[in-house]
Amino acid sequence: MPQVLDTLDLAFEVNGDAVSVKVPPGATLLDALRDALELTGTKLGCGEGECGACSVLLDGRVVNSCLVLAAECAGAKIVTIEGLAANGKLHAIQQAFVDQGAIQCGFCTPGMIMATHALLADNPTPSEADAKRALEGNLCRCTGYRKILDAVLSLANGGVAHD
Repeated sequence: MPQVLDTLDLAFEVNGDAVSVKVPPGATLLDALRDALELTGTKLGCGEGECGACSVLLDGRVVNSCLVLAAECAGAKIVTIEGLAANGKLHAIQQAFVDQGAIQCGFCTPGMIMATHALLADNPTPSEADAKRALEGNLCRCTGYRKILDAVLSLANGGVAHD
């Protein structure tokens, strides 16, 4: 009879640090981040990949961490919202969201910021249409999106350097 694993030992990089975690075989990347690593900035919204609250960067591309099995991430590089700020200072994208009033309850903000980060890494001067396309998988119930778009476009027009 085959042996059933109770946990998986996984190693990957999160926010520039090498980490190893033990997770159940069916754990998602979101589970590993929030439960095993206590990185709670990434939010569980719908659990179905529809709201974007759980968005992180996986090897440089935006993914819904609720849909990615943690086991698929062995050896990967992951960046969460916690990985953007440095030396106690907000990342330029985070600061733009604050400055433009693009956060209200804040629940969608981490996913919006991660999607913005990926957009600006690929296209430093996006149009409003580009920004809308990049953010279309992220839902917000509070801001009505105008201030979020203003934050994204303020970065595009300001030529902010992105890491």
